[in-house]
Amino acid sequence: MTLHLDADRCAAFRSDLHAAGYRADAVRGLWGAMVDTAVGHGLTEPARRALAGRTDALAVLAGVLFLGGATSRASLDAALPALGAEGLVELGLAHLEGDLVVPDALVRPQDIADAAGEGHWWIASDLDEAAVGGPLPTGHVLGVGGASLTLAGLQLTSHVGRVLDIGTGCGIQALRARRAGDTVVATDVSERALAFTRLNALLNDIDGIETRAGSLFEPVAGEQFERVVSNPPFVITPRAEGVPAYEYRDGGMAGDDLVARFVREVGTVLAPGGVAQLLGNWEYREEEDGLARVRSWVAGSPVALDAWVVEREQLDPLAYAELWVRDGGTAPGSPAYAPLVQAWLDDFAARGVTAIGFGYITLHRPSVIPTLARYERLTGNIAGALGPHVGDALAAWQRLSAMTDADLDAAVLRVALDVTEARHHVPGVEDPQVIELRQGGGFGRVLDVDPALAALVGASDGDLPVGVLVSAIADLLEVDAAALRADLLPRVRELLFTGFLGFAD
Repeated sequence: MTLHLDADRCAAFRSDLHAAGYRADAVRGLWGAMVDTAVGHGLTEPARRALAGRTDALAVLAGVLFLGGATSRASLDAALPALGAEGLVELGLAHLEGDLVVPDALVRPQDIADAAGEGHWWIASDLDEAAVGGPLPTGHVLGVGGASLTLAGLQLTSHVGRVLDIGTGCGIQALRARRAGDTVVATDVSERALAFTRLNALLNDIDGIETRAGSLFEPVAGEQFERVVSNPPFVITPRAEGVPAYEYRDGGMAGDDLVARFVREVGTVLAPGGVAQLLGNWEYREEEDGLARVRSWVAGSPVALDAWVVEREQLDPLAYAELWVRDGGTAPGSPAYAPLVQAWLDDFAARGVTAIGFGYITLHRPSVIPTLARYERLTGNIAGALGPHVGDALAAWQRLSAMTDADLDAAVLRVALDVTEARHHVPGVEDPQVIELRQGGGFGRVLDVDPALAALVGASDGDLPVGVLVSAIADLLEVDAAALRADLLPRVRELLFTGFLGFAD
């Protein structure tokens, strides 16, 4: 069904959703934590049973807009007094079957929290596989999923002018980018995705977002942006007959070529000093490391770029194939499941793929020559949004790149508030065998350090400069001060980039 944008109807819809208290925490409260987890796994029957017999507005809206179930016109009119069932139909979000209102899209609440404050949105998207009851149509517009939330949390929070969102989908990244940017250009190959983006901007009363149709950088050729964000259709999909090509995840290229092209070309639309952030997959091939492949893509850019690439996960070809076959709504044991998985395995085998990496790519267009080339693997849980941490790391790196060792000697540092220290002793031995610094925020890094670095971190309280502390530690440990300085200063730079330490000023 075609979406029909109407500012007045969206305003009425927003008013009704607000009056009903249709928010994420309220919806979770309707059915409880366990059932909410089941919904996240695509199991909606427990939630439907929890709503059975309830006629209040919140329950009715949760059943229709969150779960995608039909309801009577009278109950929806009562739940949406300003918009009414007819208004929902006119927006293209539902249709009538006799006295029943049948949803054609989901509209789910989404909490937001960043440097601009806390709030909530309502995000419209196509019906998911649980509501459809089978494989998704290839033109499906995805709602807010795990990858969407990851990139939204990864986005830098500092203010900029123009932002470009490539592959906007339902528009969640564009809405998030607008909180930091004066204007946003959101692009997609899917006209339906662009319509959802415009609808979600209207529904949440957000201006300054322009939509354009086209692939990758074609819609903005010749333009430059201070920030580029993208959750591109990076899923590696076989180019084989019978394998559905979902617009929201498949960019129509072989292997990891789409991410490679993005990395090679994004510098042309980045203004000097601009930053691009994206999610992506990259292949590990026989005798070819995945992160080394990403490094070669960066090197292939006609515009010199700084790069910080973090691999968060690796999957073997079978696990990757099964993940994305299930994601399209094809269940294990169904007739199509095994042939689709085999198509993926054949595709990987043809290129000698041994594993697939997933992670975050941050690229910066420097005003002079690049100084950052960081490619690392970091697993484990992350507490909270990474955007502020990434912004702080980039700011620290830019400051450090202009500092000599003498400048660092004169700097006054302070240990981050989320850093703790753990010491492990062999029973009966006074000196610790292992000293660990643990980071509560950011990437949650855990570092093994020696007594000298632990002493410097512990003494970094915003009072004395680094050089004075190094000299005092050298006296305490009875070691050569110059040698200790040469050993510690590079590691202090690393701790400043990773957020264990910060500048006191």
